[in-house]
Amino acid sequence: MEPQRSALLEVKGNVELKTPLVKASSRLPLPGSRLKRGPEQMENALEPAKKRTRVQGAAPKMNISRPRAPPLSTAAHTQSQTAAQKVPKKTGPRCSTAFASVVKNQKPVPAVPAVPAQKPATSAAPPVVGVKKPGKRPAWDLKGQLCDVNAELKRCREKTQTLDQENQQLRDQLKEAQQQAKTLGTERSTLKEELARVQAQAEQGQQELGSLSARVLELEERLGTQEGLVQALQKEQLELQEERKVLATRLEEQERRLQTSEAALSSSQAEVASLQQETAAQATLLAERGDRLHGLEMERRRLHNQLQELKGNIRVFCRVRPVLAGEPSPSPGFLLFPPGPAGLSDPPTRLSLSRSDDRRGTLSGAPAPITRHDFSFDRVFPPGSRQDEVFEEISMLVQSALDGYPVCIFAYGQTGSGKTFTMEGGPGGDPQLEGLIPRALRHLFAVAQELSGQGWSYSFVASYVEIYNESVRDLLATGTRKGQGVCEIRRAGPGSEELTVTNARYVPVSCEKEVETLLHLARQNRAVAQTAQNERSSRSHSVFQLQISGEHAARGLQCGAPLNLVDLAGSERLDSGLALGPGERDRLRETQAINSSLSTLGLVIMALSNKESHVPYRNSKLTYLLQNSLGGSAKMLMFVNISPLEENVSESLNSLRFASKVNQCVIGTAQANKK
Repeated sequence: MEPQRSALLEVKGNVELKTPLVKASSRLPLPGSRLKRGPEQMENALEPAKKRTRVQGAAPKMNISRPRAPPLSTAAHTQSQTAAQKVPKKTGPRCSTAFASVVKNQKPVPAVPAVPAQKPATSAAPPVVGVKKPGKRPAWDLKGQLCDVNAELKRCREKTQTLDQENQQLRDQLKEAQQQAKTLGTERSTLKEELARVQAQAEQGQQELGSLSARVLELEERLGTQEGLVQALQKEQLELQEERKVLATRLEEQERRLQTSEAALSSSQAEVASLQQETAAQATLLAERGDRLHGLEMERRRLHNQLQELKGNIRVFCRVRPVLAGEPSPSPGFLLFPPGPAGLSDPPTRLSLSRSDDRRGTLSGAPAPITRHDFSFDRVFPPGSRQDEVFEEISMLVQSALDGYPVCIFAYGQTGSGKTFTMEGGPGGDPQLEGLIPRALRHLFAVAQELSGQGWSYSFVASYVEIYNESVRDLLATGTRKGQGVCEIRRAGPGSEELTVTNARYVPVSCEKEVETLLHLARQNRAVAQTAQNERSSRSHSVFQLQISGEHAARGLQCGAPLNLVDLAGSERLDSGLALGPGERDRLRETQAINSSLSTLGLVIMALSNKESHVPYRNSKLTYLLQNSLGGSAKMLMFVNISPLEENVSESLNSLRFASKVNQCVIGTAQANKK
């Protein structure tokens, strides 16, 4: 049994060795291939298997098929048929148990499409003919059965050898087909490049053809032009010839031509006279329109002044600053802003402030009653009001300064209530935080530019001084001018009502950049100190004066008026119980001077309102400097700034009461300063 087993294992190994070779076959068709046999023809190529007779007894059935080797010319088709079969095809009864197990354990070979191949030069060995069919052996004839198996094994080896030869031929054919495919790919790439080059040449040719077509059209157009020019020249030549003939004829008619020329000259002179009359009429119409425009401008100024008078020559606005970071929020109901007469859409004009009167507290410890104080002004700005909203309310008043009316705007209130922020703006140069001074000058420059189209020309001269302890200081002094000379308030000349400050700089300005430079310099020079209400408190009155001069040269008109923007010092009262040290004595003198000048300002306004014969301007440097902007020919506006904190309620009430008194005053009709 050992030889039989080794032979069967050899057959199995040969079958497994040949299986991968089938997988390597190519799918590419080969040129000139004639292998077109189907599975039926391949099946017919094999010889029918020899059958054995059934043996007596219960011996297992065994049928060993002996296929004949196909010719070499049909190897390719036979290979596709063999690859499509998972196991060899059985044509008779089953073989012995050992051989059946070998066939059963053989690995299946995947189907590979047939590759056409050329007919080989040599053919395989001819099929074995004349082999006598063995008869059916009995079950005990194991030696005979072994001989049959060996014979079958020999035939399988011969068939395997034949298949190896066919596989090698197919490999050679595959290599040849791959080489042809590579050659065809190279030719295809070359043809693609040639096609791209030809296409590029075709596109270039199309472009050249388009250019040449355009050139042809251009030349045809030029040719037509030249032909037209030639025709014109020919026509002109004929005309010149005719003209020469006419001139020759007209030489005899010079007298008549002279008369004709004189008649034409007379006609031209009449036409010139007509044009001169039309020009004079247009000049007259232009002058009439200029007069009408001037009249409308004067009417606008008159109506504008009437509107400002209806609003009052002394107006008072109240502005409440917002709560800053780190400050305690006021209790609800501490500050109320009732809506205006027209409802919520109307800007507020009233302010209600609540205060707890601790002096009325009972002995039982009951809370003190709350007292509410109501105030009414021309306009009230809540904490959320923006700088542009505030300026919009006073822009018409600033416009009056260009029309020749003196204008004075105050910012009044205790330290830390937002006076400087209202007048000059916040730090950092944020356009949204600009104060009244830069916005007012920007507005004046813009309006002056518009009026220049109507013949008006304006000039602006700025000065910036402070009044500290009843002494005047120049805030625009630079370099060696700081501290040099005493600034005094004097009249500009004998019999003149205009007041000037000696040793102070008066700077012509014409743009916003120059104004920003002056404001920055003034902030550095202003007197400040630390107080209980503010770390950097202004301890002086700052007065920004802008002298405006306007002239209409064509009509001989002139107008001039000052615009005063005043940031007053803090109006808080002095604490009588405060211990006075070396530094507190200076603060005491400053506070006394500030309160004295503010009291004088109130007295001056009351005297003007009561039409008193004597107005105490000279009791304070502040009122003396602003004398021409406080009288009956001026328009005045006061901003009362208050703090939203409950701890400052006492000072807020004092400021509101002072502003209410000023709001009740009425000054006579303002008069424009015109020449």
